Amino acid sequence: MLLDRFYSVRDGRIFITELQASHFAKEVAGDFNPIHDPEARRFCVPGDLLFAIVVSRFGLSENMTFRFRHLLGAEVPLEFREGTDGTLSVCDQAGKVYLEVSRNGQRNLDEQIVEDFTRCYVAASGKNFPYTLKPLMESHGVMFNPDRPMVMYESMSLALGHLDNPQPELELNKAELEAAGKRGNVTLEYHLMSAGNVVGAVSKRLMLGGLREYCPDAMAGIVEEFYRLKARGTRLGMDTPD
Repeated sequence: MLLDRFYSVRDGRIFITELQASHFAKEVAGDFNPIHDPEARRFCVPGDLLFAIVVSRFGLSENMTFRFRHLLGAEVPLEFREGTDGTLSVCDQAGKVYLEVSRNGQRNLDEQIVEDFTRCYVAASGKNFPYTLKPLMESHGVMFNPDRPMVMYESMSLALGHLDNPQPELELNKAELEAAGKRGNVTLEYHLMSAGNVVGAVSKRLMLGGLREYCPDAMAGIVEEFYRLKARGTRLGMDTPD
């Protein structure tokens, strides 16, 4: 299974180590955000890994919205609580909620369908930077802190026309950035494609921290470091998305 190596279960609770989270970010999502490195001072588990675990356990629904409430550190015992209305909460033993999920419509629990969609959905994250975010920031004359680049999920949502979509792919339809002081809000909208047809819509909202005036030289250094880390991952045998 896709996720077997990226978390463990003890006493009915989910545990994610720093190495598991980091390997998922790099190998599956192609995400080299330093915040997912084991040695990062503000390390956090990738939101895409929480998303993947939720849909692997509860299936795909026609309409789903994921809202990230807090950053998740390593080795936190996680519980998945299901409300009477079908909402899901990923929380710790003290009740602190890290992810809330609302969903409705038909549901599909087929493992292959869920894995195919998860791979396609998560792989889009590997294209956020530099492919989408760099030109978006450049066009607005802003960028994140080159020493501590901060890119975090706020929410993700999907609306599927039907649930059985062979070889799904996400095709970026629109990218928008709203800058307010040191914070930037990014909205990425995608068409979900299958067999050449649009079969659904996916939207992601990201937060950029530490905004400042765009500096081409500083951005070039960040991009160079991204490709260095990606090449290193490839040499170590990590299957990073293109």
